[in-house]
Amino acid sequence: MDNELTKSQRAALKEIWRRTSEPGGGARSGDLAGVLGVSPATATAMVKRLADHGLVSHAPYKGVTLTESGRKTAVAVLRRHRIVERFLSDFLGYSWAEADRLAPEFEHDLPQEVEDRLFEALGRPSTCPHGFPIPGVGTDGIPELAQLYDLEPGQKAVVALSSSVSQAMVSFLGDLGLVPGAEVEVVDKQPFGGPLVLQVQGAERTLGERAGRQVRVRMLASGQDNGFPGNQGDAGAASYARPSHPGGTIKEKV
Repeated sequence: MDNELTKSQRAALKEIWRRTSEPGGGARSGDLAGVLGVSPATATAMVKRLADHGLVSHAPYKGVTLTESGRKTAVAVLRRHRIVERFLSDFLGYSWAEADRLAPEFEHDLPQEVEDRLFEALGRPSTCPHGFPIPGVGTDGIPELAQLYDLEPGQKAVVALSSSVSQAMVSFLGDLGLVPGAEVEVVDKQPFGGPLVLQVQGAERTLGERAGRQVRVRMLASGQDNGFPGNQGDAGAASYARPSHPGGTIKEKV
């Protein structure tokens, strides 16, 4: 079913899944219009077509929800997106933000056989570059992780992912070094919603509450390894795996 959908419909399914999977979240046609960059009328028509396919239910004033078939299709779409992101990051050296931007450009027409081979060539990864799980490997939901802003002075953590879908926010966080795998320590926290002062990769950074709540982190005990194979940073992945022959890989620096 997912290969019969248009690129816009696939993007809409991903956004509906993301919004309805978050605690207390919901999806409305107006929300989809803003994220997808289309008019409200176009978003409403798109939802109607998805409903005609049996993928969503839409009730006036109650928002849009995925049917069981729609959820399975959305998860398949997410799986392909995250595998392609992993390929762009690990094989081609794109940063996590660039991989997210470029993945939709060619994942739509990707044959299932190619998706399966990419997954095997990548070593069956469990997450995309942002830290989101790849469906079919583990859970397909958003990990239960703390928000960076909830940390207190002296606490350390490792950045797992950004919960923001805004490219501007992703770029801003990347400029601060807040990318998956980066270790961070809270130096100071001002009261009443004031900014955080952070130590990020040897540099002191200041981050407001709004941005601090866009970053999910795993708490890191003193001396604990952060669990990431390498810090990708703004320049992209530190290394990638390129098949040297069927069934084998070779690590190369970029």
